[in-house]
Amino acid sequence: MVSLKRSLGMAVLLITALSFAVPVLAQDTADKALEEVLVTAQKKEQGLREVPSSVATLSDEKLDVITSAGQDIRLLSSRVPSLHVESSFGRTLPRFYIRGLGNTDFDLNASQPVSLVYDGVVLENPILKGFPIFDMERIEVLRGPQGTLFGRNTPAGIVKFESRKPTWEQEGYARYGYGTYNTMQFEGAYGGPVVEDKLAVRASFLYQYRSDWVDNTFTGEKDALGGYTDYAGRLQFLWTPADDFSALLNMHMRDLDGTARLFRGNAIQPGTNELVDGFERDQIAIDGANEQTVKEKGGVLTLNYDYGDYTLTSISGLESGEIYSRGDIDGTIAADVPFFSSESADGIPDLTQLTEEIRIASNYDGKFNFQTGFFYFDEDLEIDTFNYITDVTGATAGPQSGYAHQTQDTQAWALFGTAEYDVTDAFKASGGIRYSDETKDFMAERPEGPFGGPALAPVLMSRASDFISWDVNGMYTINDDVNVYGRVAKGFRAPSFQGRVLFGDDVTVGETEKIISYEVGTKANLGQKARANLAIFDYIMNDQQLTAVGGESNFNRMINADETDGMGFELELEYLPTNQIFCTVGASYNKTEIKDPGLGVAPGGAPGLTVLDPTDADGIALIDGNSLPNAPEWVFNATLRASMPMGDSGEVFLFTDWAYRSEVNFFLYESEEFKEDNLVEGGVRVGYTTYDGKYEFAAFGRNILDDLSLTGGIDFNNLTGFVNEPRTFGAEVRYNF
Repeated sequence: MVSLKRSLGMAVLLITALSFAVPVLAQDTADKALEEVLVTAQKKEQGLREVPSSVATLSDEKLDVITSAGQDIRLLSSRVPSLHVESSFGRTLPRFYIRGLGNTDFDLNASQPVSLVYDGVVLENPILKGFPIFDMERIEVLRGPQGTLFGRNTPAGIVKFESRKPTWEQEGYARYGYGTYNTMQFEGAYGGPVVEDKLAVRASFLYQYRSDWVDNTFTGEKDALGGYTDYAGRLQFLWTPADDFSALLNMHMRDLDGTARLFRGNAIQPGTNELVDGFERDQIAIDGANEQTVKEKGGVLTLNYDYGDYTLTSISGLESGEIYSRGDIDGTIAADVPFFSSESADGIPDLTQLTEEIRIASNYDGKFNFQTGFFYFDEDLEIDTFNYITDVTGATAGPQSGYAHQTQDTQAWALFGTAEYDVTDAFKASGGIRYSDETKDFMAERPEGPFGGPALAPVLMSRASDFISWDVNGMYTINDDVNVYGRVAKGFRAPSFQGRVLFGDDVTVGETEKIISYEVGTKANLGQKARANLAIFDYIMNDQQLTAVGGESNFNRMINADETDGMGFELELEYLPTNQIFCTVGASYNKTEIKDPGLGVAPGGAPGLTVLDPTDADGIALIDGNSLPNAPEWVFNATLRASMPMGDSGEVFLFTDWAYRSEVNFFLYESEEFKEDNLVEGGVRVGYTTYDGKYEFAAFGRNILDDLSLTGGIDFNNLTGFVNEPRTFGAEVRYNF
């Protein structure tokens, strides 16, 4: 109750401040107005102001700009308030964090409290979550528990992708960009009717390439690492044989071949979080192999039956994937490794995910409407982990010396329902409930111990769990332009296994985590030229699943924290002062704290590591009072677009975008070395576009200040870190037809 009162107090103060600070933005100085933002956060298309929860979107030009340099899905980090994204695998296996809640586990069966939904299908495994961004209608970020309508591990929120669908007009585009390090991006789509009003098609594709640009100073090879070739495609068919029925078939694939994450051994100065003197992003000295391949394919069939007062929807999804990723984990050469040379690989030889959702939604004209449905999820997963003896000459890949194998079979189903009722013309109440049931069977074995060590017989474990999640919402319309809302939601994440037994014998379990979240906010149109969205939240999570990553033994272990508290706000502003200038500003504050006096983890064994937490007699670092890892307190982002007419045919434009996140800690324990003070990345795009929208010519730059920041680390062997992407410049041409 205290936390709820605190949230309400903050809400009143910030809403009052907005009411005094922003009236000037409401002055209409030109005839152009902001367009309404449409979302599907509640599984139906509606205006953003109608949704009683915190939702952010990325679409149109802003999305095109931030994807212009061949970047992967990590580009979304800090692009909306309260969102952070990182990966220790490079261009795949991203880890998402919303409001500080995420999972640092790098194992290939790791579950995350942030769910990713792509074209209506939840993508559970980390390999699937790295699918590229192209030909996109919009991206929605739903913050806070979303268990009522979505239900697959969503206590933190959802990142939701909506690709462009087939239309009844022939249209498409082609986009080609070239830049630093021979970075190329070729993207395009074409679609239209095949049979008028009956069958339409849309084909989309993406090709991204970068040549190797990092020298291996140990072998003397120039431009040895850092490159990639990434293909993706999507083919969609829309069939409407009758006015009351439609079928949409979506088939998609990805093929990635490139460099895995580059680990920089001994990169951090002991006693600080500064990179060592002379650190060069385009140089590394390693004696191990590095390679990564990813293959994904899938299909989604969406059926809609319109019965007038009701719409019946079926979404059937089938996804599969494979990955092999090998790297020099110690990030250096054998002579410089304090304990032992570490070279390993992870692979998924087989992943199959089947999902089915059937729901019925009412379309009443009256005060009451509802949705109800059934959800089914089935995943079969195999994981291989290999250890290798490094060839100290760096000339060839070393022989295998250690092998572990995991399997995981997950079956889950749920029944859900939501309802909304217009209590008065000004006040709408809504709520939902979902019953979820999940069974997960896990096996881990070590047929070959590393360095001649013992094998481990199969370890079998199973967990069955059920849970009732719910939410209650209220939205009050102050006037035609301003809504205020309140929301209380309860969510969960089912048990998870950590069985990475290559270097240890234990299989650990993270039991069910639960969250109760309180949120209040306002969504306001400030005249036709500006809008503001503000959310204040406070949550308590019990039994949070945390992964103790690394440590001196390089072993991952699941633990549950008794309680984790979080609070903060998200603020988003859009302003159109003239027809030629448009700007956006976003900000968030997230304060997280682990509350468990007896909880501890083993810190890393890197020489010179400065652990800041108190330790017990066994050297275990006590983490009570720590913030969550990879949970920046502050995120800021801003964009500005300015244009100048050039006659009657087109305009010259400037678009700049900036993202900032404050300090993050990489592990559950705190140290001087394994954290980063802040990261600031900016982009700029200057070009010419025709008024009819057919042609655009532009020059761009990404990370234009060449910010060099740590984005993660490895603590068991030495002070190993990895860093953000380098500065790139390039040019791009686009043709819309």
